[in-house]
Amino acid sequence: MLQTIPAFDRLGEENAFAVLARATTLAQQGKDIVNLGIGQPDFKTPAHIVEAAIKALREGHHGYTPANGLLATREAVVRRTLTMTGVEVSPENVMILPGGKPTMFAAILMFGEPGVDILYPDPGFPIYRSMIEFTGARPVPVPIREANGFAFSAEETLALITPQTRLLILNSPANPTGGVTPRAEVEKLVKGLEAHPQVAILSDEIYDVMTYDGEVHCSLLQFPEIRERLVVLNGWSKTWAMTGWRMGWSIWPNSAESGRLYDKVRKLAVNCWSCVNAPSQFAGIAAIDGSQEEVDRMMKAFDRRRRIVVEGLNSLPGVSCITPKGAFYAFPNVSETGWKAKKLAAALLDDAGVALIGGPDFGVLGEGYMRLSYANSEENILRAIERIEAFLKERSPQ
Repeated sequence: MLQTIPAFDRLGEENAFAVLARATTLAQQGKDIVNLGIGQPDFKTPAHIVEAAIKALREGHHGYTPANGLLATREAVVRRTLTMTGVEVSPENVMILPGGKPTMFAAILMFGEPGVDILYPDPGFPIYRSMIEFTGARPVPVPIREANGFAFSAEETLALITPQTRLLILNSPANPTGGVTPRAEVEKLVKGLEAHPQVAILSDEIYDVMTYDGEVHCSLLQFPEIRERLVVLNGWSKTWAMTGWRMGWSIWPNSAESGRLYDKVRKLAVNCWSCVNAPSQFAGIAAIDGSQEEVDRMMKAFDRRRRIVVEGLNSLPGVSCITPKGAFYAFPNVSETGWKAKKLAAALLDDAGVALIGGPDFGVLGEGYMRLSYANSEENILRAIERIEAFLKERSPQ
């Protein structure tokens, strides 16, 4: 029998893909499924972005690109960063990667090893903990509480830092909760981090454009005092409905003080994925520099759906849901239904034809909650709410 190193046995998964596979199988068997499980916009990639990739192919852009991305793509990210945050960054600090996960992989791999702690949000994106455990580091959950609007607490986060803490992972707007941490709380955290200069920060800002009700995304890039230990994750998938294009970017420090993190991730790219394909990068440039009308249209649709979702969920027996301020997720509290969250999610898929994700798939503090993605049509959302209501009225908890 072949033996792999123990680290591979510690790898977890992103259960949203398992639910998607199960939902797809049921649909192929003829069952009518409403999928509110996967975090993927239901809109098509805007046409001008697709055309830019086609044009690049026709013009012969078929070869390797630099490991850190085409200069033109990195310069587009620089322009977009300035527009969104008011912060000027150098293209020499921008990495173009095949999606958002490679940034998580790289940053956690750089800082994680046995004997060190890495802090991550709980409930949070499951790959954070999976990668931390892969490296042998100790995963330390930062509680993300409904009572706090699913924003992180600076005080609670800082209290978890020890001399063994090597990396702190933050995510706002957040998956799976839709929480947005207000600027005042971010400022408190940054101030407190002055006492912990050994701690690097990975800020996952992939949903930065997706805020509602007057909320404004606060980027960690706006705090120069932590820039030399900050990695910012972002990308094209959510904002421009480009999930399948596998296009992400991140911004890294590269000073001697930072340990030349940018050089390290560039070398990792050379050893692992080589580079990002050229046509997708030309599409990425068009996404940033072209018309944002389709993005605005998507955001207005998400806002309408968000309101429908919250109203519908709060009408269900035993269910309550605070209004998410960001991303395209709701995280309803289902504890009063009497069901365990994962059992309820499984039963809703098999018996009611509604795909959701049980809260424990996002961490131990996710019990009692479920994630619902409203990146689906208003019609399908209303159908799902009706089915959930009928199920809860007819079925006793198991």
